[in-house]
Amino acid sequence: MAYRETEKMRLRKAAARQRIAECTYECVAEGGFRNARITRIAQLADVATGTIYRHFESKEDLFAEIFRQATQREIAKVTKALATPGSATERLEKALRQFAERALKGPVMAWSLIAEPVDPKVEEERLAYRKAYAGLFEQAIREGIEEGCIPDQNARQSSTCLVGAIAESLVGPLSPTQTNLAAAKETENNDQLVNTIICFCLQGLTGIRR
Repeated sequence: MAYRETEKMRLRKAAARQRIAECTYECVAEGGFRNARITRIAQLADVATGTIYRHFESKEDLFAEIFRQATQREIAKVTKALATPGSATERLEKALRQFAERALKGPVMAWSLIAEPVDPKVEEERLAYRKAYAGLFEQAIREGIEEGCIPDQNARQSSTCLVGAIAESLVGPLSPTQTNLAAAKETENNDQLVNTIICFCLQGLTGIRR
């Protein structure tokens, strides 16, 4: 007779997989992907190292899954900001602020998502992450053009420029090699940086100096 997995067993496996994912996320949030060791993850999840590979084919697959989960959280926040009342430029400002402020509050995870050198499978997720943001911004730009608050332009190219500008602006402050990282976390400095990013992006979109 062929073996049939019981519902109880499926639930147990799902719980173990979720626990492994949560512990991996914790490790990445603390030290980035390069410091998320499988032995440490197994210890935190209270499982054997081999158990991890029964749920994920490789470390790269595990990291790709964590990258997806982390980016889905961030994309959901930006999506919510873009759905608030107001003009397209006001909603874009809220979304850009949401992106930047969350990155600066969680610099290790943000660095991991934006710029940390990663394996090819995780890099594929990063490209999908950037495309998702660009898609959200593109829709908002098109709405702004229709409203008349944003001049006519190639919305797709402009949205890509927005993603590139905000990501590149945060690379320096988020970098773990930055000697003055502690100062970059100060509220006053963060506010100035976020406001500069927003002014640059919106001026580029509208042509209006803020």
